[in-house]
Amino acid sequence: MTGASGKILLETVRGRRQERAPIWIMRQAGRYLPEYREVRAGVSGFLELCYTPKLAAEVTLQPLRRFELDAAILFSDILVIPDALGQKVRFETGEGPLLDPVDAGAIAALKPERVVERLSPVLETLERVKAALPRTKTMIGFCGSPWTVATYMIGGRGSSDQAAARLFALREPEAFAALVDVLVEASIEYLAAQFAAGADVVQLFESWALNLDEPAFRERVIEPNRRIVEGLRRRVPDAPIIGFPRGAAGMIGEYVERTGVNAVGLDYATPPAFADKAVPKDIAVQGNLDPLRLVAGGRQMEDQARAILSVFADRPHIFNLGHGIVPETPISHVERLVDIVRAFPS
Repeated sequence: MTGASGKILLETVRGRRQERAPIWIMRQAGRYLPEYREVRAGVSGFLELCYTPKLAAEVTLQPLRRFELDAAILFSDILVIPDALGQKVRFETGEGPLLDPVDAGAIAALKPERVVERLSPVLETLERVKAALPRTKTMIGFCGSPWTVATYMIGGRGSSDQAAARLFALREPEAFAALVDVLVEASIEYLAAQFAAGADVVQLFESWALNLDEPAFRERVIEPNRRIVEGLRRRVPDAPIIGFPRGAAGMIGEYVERTGVNAVGLDYATPPAFADKAVPKDIAVQGNLDPLRLVAGGRQMEDQARAILSVFADRPHIFNLGHGIVPETPISHVERLVDIVRAFPS
């Protein structure tokens, strides 16, 4: 069973269980591949790679040449939106992304209406990949969700607790709400443009939702993501959307119900049996192997992968990691994981 599209991952996102679980891997195009490192060495910086369509399309397609994956995900970064809004973004070796932190005055000067124009190279990358992609493979676009992107914009870098953004939201709620409004508008425009460029599915990456209490999670994660889903579907009716609220924990069911996503990504700390009960059966679940199990490999990885597949065997399920693949992952372990998923339940 597939569906009208012939793409098992897309059909799974639409809520149709397939004969096997489709598989893709978050950060599947990246530093664990020597061919990626070769391309990366030829440019001056990470954003140059993101904004060079020929090269970005090449690295997007690289993992599909090695592995029998069911989807390509656009090679880009969640911080291209603040970059397009006019906030200075740079990537320093060993430090990750660095931004000039915004304050209330800087937020008022952000211009979301120019985001799509400034991100035209990323959209060209998507078009190039879609043209080269086999018809059975799903093209995934994405953006960072407002809370996660805001944590970088306010804090100026990633952090373990997002304290700068959490305090800003509490102390300056009006300015924070204005920033969320900008990011919601920019995200809708950007994702609609990705669909126009050939995306089959998009994913909302809410990577820093894990340090929020219950009311903050509703206000800063659920509500902005709901607005994006609603606004995007006004532009692209029935748009297939995956939400990945890392750290949602016991809020995962409410997140699904209130945002309206078609599928929900599970981080690796989420017990599969809990998620199976908390998420309605017509909603696809995605995940959720610990990336370090993939690094270690061997019997423990194989057993856990099969355990996850078993829990979700009677519902729409996309196999993935519970967060992005890490650079030290052996290629042979990825090959073995893909083989296990594609062969299950035999």
